[in-house]
Amino acid sequence: MTRARRHMTSALIALPVIFVGLQFANPEHPYPGSDEALAIERTERLPAGVARTLDLACRDCHSHRTQWRWYTYVAPVSWWTVAHVNEGRAELNFSEWGTYGRRARETRLRAICPLTEAHAMPLRAYAIVHPEARVSDSALRQLCAWTQQAIAEGQPSAVAPSADARCRMRARPQR
Repeated sequence: MTRARRHMTSALIALPVIFVGLQFANPEHPYPGSDEALAIERTERLPAGVARTLDLACRDCHSHRTQWRWYTYVAPVSWWTVAHVNEGRAELNFSEWGTYGRRARETRLRAICPLTEAHAMPLRAYAIVHPEARVSDSALRQLCAWTQQAIAEGQPSAVAPSADARCRMRARPQR
């Protein structure tokens, strides 16, 4: 057996062993509990089309209702997806919308349309794997119109943030 062939054989044996070993280093897939009364669909007036767009394009990364698919449990993909979901929830969490103060809601509302128009959201990799998450032109127009209307109306949430929620928001690190 030639030297190159021995190296190739060793690599072919080592790679599956390493892959299997990585499966024992999977991150936890968080299912944080939340008060459904604080979710955006309970605290804001959402047109049906906007609610559908938020559900299909945003829910998995920006709420506590993430649907963890089978591939999110396979390392190293699991590391990437769990990190993105945690980051997404930290930036904007529709399950905690009722805890956001007026300024935080307005800031997030102002970001939704431009990020979606620029195709920065949903993430390209997510939209490739989940074609139903791609936002159509008509859904984008409806989403942008709703965000502008909500900003103009200064829609106060039906649920005022509790003192505990306000403390948690102040404690979050700024990026």
